[in-house]
Amino acid sequence: MSSLKELQELIHEKYGIDTSTLDPDTSLRDKGFDSLALVEFVFAIEDKFGITMPDTDTEIDSLAKLADLVDKLKAAQPS
Repeated sequence: MSSLKELQELIHEKYGIDTSTLDPDTSLRDKGFDSLALVEFVFAIEDKFGITMPDTDTEIDSLAKLADLVDKLKAAQPS
């Protein structure tokens, strides 16, 4: 199950951006996220999903790519 919808809802909750305007393939920078907002969003993702995002994946900023990474990290967690 993809975490895409949960990521869209998290953006809506934290930043007030309407989920219907969040195209999964659009860069979050195109939605007004600067470097600081992206870092804050990564922290929010880690808190929400109980995962640790690798520093090497900081260039991933589209929702689709983030959802793929979150799903992989969640799947790799011990049950």
